[in-house]
Amino acid sequence: MFRKILIANRGEIALRVIRACREMGIRSVIVHSEADRESLPVRLADERICIGPGPSGKSYLNIPNIINAALISNAEAIHPGYGFLSENTSFVEFCKDVNLTFIGPSVEAMQLMGDKVSAREAMAQYGLPTLAGTPVLHTLEEAQQAAREVGFPLMLKAVAGGGGRGIRLVRSMEEFNRVFPIAQNEAREAFRDDGIYLERFVEKARHIEIQVLVDHYGNGVHLGERNCSCQRRNQKVLEEAPSPLLPRELCEEIGMKAIEAVKAIGYRNAGTLEFLVDEQNRYYFMEMNTRLQVEHPVTEYVTGIDLVKEQIRVAAGLPLQLRQEDIKFQGHAIECRITAEDADADFRPQTGTVEAYLPPSGPGVRVDSHLYAGYEIPPHYDSLLAKLIVWADTRDEAIARMQRALDEYTIEGVVTTIPFHKRLLSHKKFIEGDTYTRFIQEEAEALGIS
Repeated sequence: MFRKILIANRGEIALRVIRACREMGIRSVIVHSEADRESLPVRLADERICIGPGPSGKSYLNIPNIINAALISNAEAIHPGYGFLSENTSFVEFCKDVNLTFIGPSVEAMQLMGDKVSAREAMAQYGLPTLAGTPVLHTLEEAQQAAREVGFPLMLKAVAGGGGRGIRLVRSMEEFNRVFPIAQNEAREAFRDDGIYLERFVEKARHIEIQVLVDHYGNGVHLGERNCSCQRRNQKVLEEAPSPLLPRELCEEIGMKAIEAVKAIGYRNAGTLEFLVDEQNRYYFMEMNTRLQVEHPVTEYVTGIDLVKEQIRVAAGLPLQLRQEDIKFQGHAIECRITAEDADADFRPQTGTVEAYLPPSGPGVRVDSHLYAGYEIPPHYDSLLAKLIVWADTRDEAIARMQRALDEYTIEGVVTTIPFHKRLLSHKKFIEGDTYTRFIQEEAEALGIS
């Protein structure tokens, strides 16, 4: 087992990994920007190294500085969390060159699954259904021809995409001609890759993902599914497990096919396969996230398995102690992503100082957050402040528990999405489990958002 792990991230996920390390008897080293010098992860890590100023390009994306920090601190492994460098193949190769273990999959698996077109082709080869789509497109002319073949409406997606960027729903050729260059520029700026592909659009699709875990000895398990259909601008705002209204037999079928497919391509460590499920319960593979997901706590709650510890064990070369028949699913879990955004002003990002902070507690309530009273929210990063997760025996009880926890949650000094989440949890269709990827957009008036 590793003696020391460097954490190449910030905020709540950095704190999450620090806590797992401490429970495993592993020393933690946190790299941080000047803006995060007083953050909670920096305060709680065993060691801390400043790697640059506030902007992420000069700190959390600065590969040479992070590698040097790992070497001078004698860390043996790097946990990337999610975002930043977690799916950057160059970073993984740098780690390998200096004998640092990257806690995640291999470069080869990351390259294969990081390209959405090659990922679709690979998963189709191993039996996962996919939607009608196109190869990588770079010019408007070839994209127009492909659009005619796929038909409208269609989804326009960045090949190297993530975080909801470079994605557009297009319903006509006129709209396509206008949107394609915009999406291409957005993809180029975000991912340094302007490749676009097209995919048939599924009306009222549910966004279902399967959590997998594979070791270096061919052992693998799936840890069930999560419903991530509550999205705004292709960004998830609430996740739950298990998925309401999906037959358990269907979820098990998707899970077993998913784990067999990733084992076949030689995938290692934790990963998530994302699917669309239509109104007839037909499912289609979309993409794979080769990292830990923001929403991993709901899976931990319903399975009792610590995903970060399992990631570390697999990376250290230990075999999985889990078998599929050992995985038991109990109860229902819901996660709300609490962000520094004003839902009443088109979710405008907020900054400021947290003047008072009181997180909820009680049975079945978990808060993953780096906040404290007096914390100044920097303007350089993602607006995620906290993940509020609840568990209960049934979904109805979990909804009631989440509503109670949201009522208790106090964050003063900055506007957050807590009021929006209260309205979402009270919406009739959400309570019935009838959510889909465009649910929030179509119910915007009822949810009180602009």
